[in-house]
Amino acid sequence: MPTLVVAGVSARVLAQAAARDGFEVVALDGFGDLDTRAAASRWLPIGAGAGAQIDAEMLFEALRTVAAERGRELLGWIAGSGFDGAPELLARGAAVLPLLGTPADALRRVRDPATFFAALDALGVDHPPVRFDTPGAGGRWLRKDAAGCGGWQIEIAAAGASVAAGGSRYFQRELAGMPMSATFIADGRGARVVGLNELIVRPRGTRPHVFHGCVGPVPAAAGVARRIDAAVQALAAAFALRGWCSLDLLCDGDALQVLEINPRWPASLALYGPAGLIDAQLRACLHGELPPRGALVPAQVAGSEIVFAPWPFRLSEGAAAALLARADVHDRPAAGTRFAAGDPVCSVGARGAAAAPVHTALGAARDAVLTLLETDR
Repeated sequence: MPTLVVAGVSARVLAQAAARDGFEVVALDGFGDLDTRAAASRWLPIGAGAGAQIDAEMLFEALRTVAAERGRELLGWIAGSGFDGAPELLARGAAVLPLLGTPADALRRVRDPATFFAALDALGVDHPPVRFDTPGAGGRWLRKDAAGCGGWQIEIAAAGASVAAGGSRYFQRELAGMPMSATFIADGRGARVVGLNELIVRPRGTRPHVFHGCVGPVPAAAGVARRIDAAVQALAAAFALRGWCSLDLLCDGDALQVLEINPRWPASLALYGPAGLIDAQLRACLHGELPPRGALVPAQVAGSEIVFAPWPFRLSEGAAAALLARADVHDRPAAGTRFAAGDPVCSVGARGAAAAPVHTALGAARDAVLTLLETDR
């Protein structure tokens, strides 16, 4: 059986997708939750602190360990979340094992804000106004960091705020609209959009736009879908993207504003497949083949939402068992795991005939988990 290495801040969805497609899986992430360990033949930690970021030396040591142990059985490794602004990690990792996805040079270009927004302008793709100098009066501006992910890198720009010239930070005007993403796969020349998703984005503390989850696929008007597809095609070719990616955007009626590209396995793939996702990644990266239109789209709308710790606590045996007993809970932590307030505890999932009932079911599942944790205090 061929072996794949999957790596990210959380590798659960990647590990399960690879196992479903018949691969032996070695998972590298910062959590090591029960779901990930069940899907993988081996798990190695690469997270620092609470697992919110990837530790470079732990990553390289894990890749070297797996390469030495598995040798010719290994096909390579796939990168998930946490690599968005770290092309050096991809480059160094690719020197140890073949990287099956967007290469480091392409990641560096697409996550450089000056290069990315200049490309949008050249291609005629709309985006919110962007500045690299201190914004003046008028409207609310956000300060963003293209090296971050999950919305934790977004803050409200204070009066007189500045960014370093040539860096990853920039200012972007805050606009109205539904946060959405287009899940697509690219082969270095073109791309195939498999679905559009509604993003669940809420404030957490001082951060105004933190990713909490997603629901999809959702329908879009024919004209809107064509414009999203055209933008994806143009950007995938301009930046030579490979493998699964996502395009984040704001949708306000017929108005579309592109925000960024995640040039790696996106969180929204928890909604798709379930089988064939890894096979599609390998075909796109190794053979330049894209799946047929309509492939890999589920029969129902699906949703996934992160449950964050409302207070510091240590998960008891009873609470861990209760989470394990719920079929709608994923990324299950082991008993004894300690959480600080605001840490991700687990995720909940739901399916339905349309987006609205899925959002409702996710809210009910989230509240049930929080109630379970409250009674465990």
